[in-house]
This record gives sequence, C-alpha cells and structure tokens, in this order.
Amino acid sequence: MENEIVNKVSESGLITIDLEEYYPLGERVVFDIKDHLFQGLILREKDFREYIKNEDWNKYKNKYVALICSADAIVPTWAYMLLATQLEPIAKKVVFGDLETLETILYNEILSKINPADYQDARIVIKGCGDLPVPKAAYVQITSLLRPVAKSIMYGEPCSTVPLYKKSK
Repeated sequence: MENEIVNKVSESGLITIDLEEYYPLGERVVFDIKDHLFQGLILREKDFREYIKNEDWNKYKNKYVALICSADAIVPTWAYMLLATQLEPIAKKVVFGDLETLETILYNEILSKINPADYQDARIVIKGCGDLPVPKAAYVQITSLLRPVAKSIMYGEPCSTVPLYKKSK
C-alpha cells in the first residue's frame, strides 16, 4: 500500500484573500506644490495661475496623482483645488496626500465593492508579505469588513498563519 501525500491546506476549506490581486495597475506620481512657491515660502496666485495655464498636463494622463506640499509653507486650499481641475479630466485619480494616502483611498474604493455576505461563515486567510505597496489600512479595512460574517480570520500564508479572530460557538 502506497502512502499518498495529502495536501491538507487545499482540503482545509480556507479562502485566501490576496490584497495584491486588487492592486490597481498604473503609475503613481506625486505633485509637490513646493516647486511652485515663491522663495520656497508662499504661493503667489498670479504666478501659480500662469503656471497652471501653460503646463502640459498630458504628462499625467492615466496616472494616479497625489498632491502634497513638502515645504513648511501655508498653501491655500484653492491651490490644490485648482490643480484638481486640471488633473481630474486626464488622471486616473487625484488625491490630496502622499503616496500611502493615495493607496489607502484606492483600496477604500476597491474594498467597498466586496460583498461581505459572500464570506458568511468562511475560514479566511488574508495573505501578507507581497511585492506591491498594499497599505496597512487595507488590511485593517478587509478585517473589519469580514469579521462580522467570517467563521475565522487569519493572516499570513495558509501553511503558516497568525490567528486573528474566531467566532464563538
């Protein structure tokens, strides 16, 4: 009688969720308004409007754009809004904040489309350790979304998981 190798992980009924599979493809860029400050301190409306008028915005076509000011300067809200009026028609997405904020907003939109009922009483493994910049906020969001319906939630790989939640009987 031969000893058959049994893959216990595949027979366990675990559902693996890999947040990298939801990662929206496309280039991410940061638009730093500091490059348009007068003497690195203030935003001059006339100069900024002139820049807005003459800039070739097509270089942002189909990109994800994060708007920031990395200088210690007070930038009026309207400046970011003015940038958004130029970028919104051509960029995939425009947000105020750094790249992590951008990724968080993208994942908020994507994960909000998941139907938690599809995971009713499921044993879930949320895969970790990937190559793409999935924000920690996405892991928190998927956990909060699925905890009310899941039988259990674990983090890691199916062969080596960290238990996070188990529904009481």
